[in-house]
Amino acid sequence: MFEETRKYVKTLGLPEGDLNDLPTSDARFPDGTFYRIEVPTVNSAEAVAALLETSDKLGITINRVTETYGMFRHTRQELKEYCRLCNDYGAELLLSVGPRATYDTGATVLSPQGVRIGYRLRGMEQVLRAVEDVKRGIDLGCRGFLIYDEGMLWLVGQMRKDGELPPEVIFKTSAHLGHCNPASFKLLESLGADSLNPVRDLQIPMHAALRAAITAPLDIHTDNPPGSGGFIRVYEAPEIVRVAAPVHLKTGNSVVSAHGQITSARDGKLMADQASIVVEMVSKYYPQATQTERGAADLRIPVV
Repeated sequence: MFEETRKYVKTLGLPEGDLNDLPTSDARFPDGTFYRIEVPTVNSAEAVAALLETSDKLGITINRVTETYGMFRHTRQELKEYCRLCNDYGAELLLSVGPRATYDTGATVLSPQGVRIGYRLRGMEQVLRAVEDVKRGIDLGCRGFLIYDEGMLWLVGQMRKDGELPPEVIFKTSAHLGHCNPASFKLLESLGADSLNPVRDLQIPMHAALRAAITAPLDIHTDNPPGSGGFIRVYEAPEIVRVAAPVHLKTGNSVVSAHGQITSARDGKLMADQASIVVEMVSKYYPQATQTERGAADLRIPVV
């Protein structure tokens, strides 16, 4: 079915469909590894400290810490502490841009229909404020940012090209954007996304199709809080790595009730425990898959 359309999309560099044959990806991170561990919703400095300390005790490596509460909800001192902790440990830090739809004066996003617009920015002033939030994070030492709006991604990507933002800064797109197909991912990559997070419930053949369309790393959830489904996919993690490498396995926020909430030291410890289960599964069922070590040269470790 749809043979003419399948042939045409192939000329655009898109897969002809979801890849049900599950081809093994031969793409890798710059250090030659298959996967990295990312822990999102680490929304306080004390949670970061507990996460990294517990990971040491468990003998696992956390490659990326992602804050999702919003930079402008944190004091400068706490953001500096985020940067210090991740710098000392050798992990990337991604801070989320603060002004977004749920923090704006408009109530549309909180309504049953409006929820579909996600965290996108409303009006040009909010876009400007979001850029200022990125600049604030850079000033405090962060070199990675979580983006919730396609227009914002285009703008900061252009600013990076034009030298208005440092060239080493990276931009990750959030699952809250709602993108879930290869055409959308090709667009996001063209706008400047350095790693891309699909919606959380895609099947593995869909992950394989995303990998066929882009070269940037994928950021794929292996577990989720109840607020976004509550599913746990740890036994699928080895196969996700095989078809989607290079991939950040996003794990740990299943220990909290929802995305974007403040997290505690106890939450940080439980997040490390959950991450250790994911590493265990990949190590057991896909042992040839290597993980990036701390402090790898291409990691955007915060500056202190």
